[in-house]
Amino acid sequence: MTGLTSVVGYQSSDMRWRPARQTQVQDRRGGGLGGFGRGGLGGLGRGPSGGLGGGLPIPIGGGLGGIVLVIVILVVISFLGGGFGGGPSGGLGGGGGGGGGDPLATLDPGDDQAQFFNSVTVDIQSYWEQAFDAAGRDYPETTLVLFHQATPTGCGAASSATGPFYCPADQLVYLDTTFFDELSARFGAPGDFAQAYVIAHEFGHHVENALGVMDRVAADQQADPGRANDLSIRLELMADCFAGVWAHSVWANPDDENVESITEADIREGLDAAAAVGDDRIQEQATGRIDRESWTHGSSDQRVTWFTTGFHEGSMDDCDTFAVAQP
Repeated sequence: MTGLTSVVGYQSSDMRWRPARQTQVQDRRGGGLGGFGRGGLGGLGRGPSGGLGGGLPIPIGGGLGGIVLVIVILVVISFLGGGFGGGPSGGLGGGGGGGGGDPLATLDPGDDQAQFFNSVTVDIQSYWEQAFDAAGRDYPETTLVLFHQATPTGCGAASSATGPFYCPADQLVYLDTTFFDELSARFGAPGDFAQAYVIAHEFGHHVENALGVMDRVAADQQADPGRANDLSIRLELMADCFAGVWAHSVWANPDDENVESITEADIREGLDAAAAVGDDRIQEQATGRIDRESWTHGSSDQRVTWFTTGFHEGSMDDCDTFAVAQP
């Protein structure tokens, strides 16, 4: 991350951004685990959307085994009144935000990384607030939580091995920032917009939660466990498409707030990141083989396709991954 280049704003590679006036990031880096969140499992795995409600599947220092089992466990817990009980259901969300946790403190103005994550978060949520408002609904604003190594969440205790994820129980997005070292060095997807894509994907899960999509997927997974992975993949690809929709809004409407503008080079970074977190790419890198039956997030090609769809079309109406025979 580069520093302040002018009074106009920051510039890193081609992506231009400036520190946001609002703070929508909670920085827990340097803090300990401290305890467990409500509805916890003691340790986090992949939930009905492939993450803890939704997440990216790169295992940092961990393996890929047991993902499907944890999906089933979390779905059952959800219907027994635990885990995801705090998430909204139905419609385009209700009044009031989710979020919880400690009050937001002012971010260190000299911490370019935190300032960048905050600017991306504010820009993403500003877009979704406008989109929901256009539909006559309220967007439930939430928070990105930065942590290092471990932190309590509404879905249980998270660690670095979890990867970025969205927790429906407390409606927060969680990110151990060392994930991006792994994304860059191990999977060849560096760059600021690659990081922005990851954050936008996780907030896509928050949008899904507000729309009631997560509740419907959990119900369908319980009713037909044989389709659990397919439904999880569709949920993940929808979040990729939503990330593309946000990217389109930045591309089509450059301004002088938060994320100001992006270029073709930035979009390539986003596409590289989407490809890097495909199940086939991760499995091949981790085990040397590809097992399509165990996929929960979709292939590299699928992830790139749906991010591209969102970016080209610029509308969430084109992101219905459940309406197509093969996503």
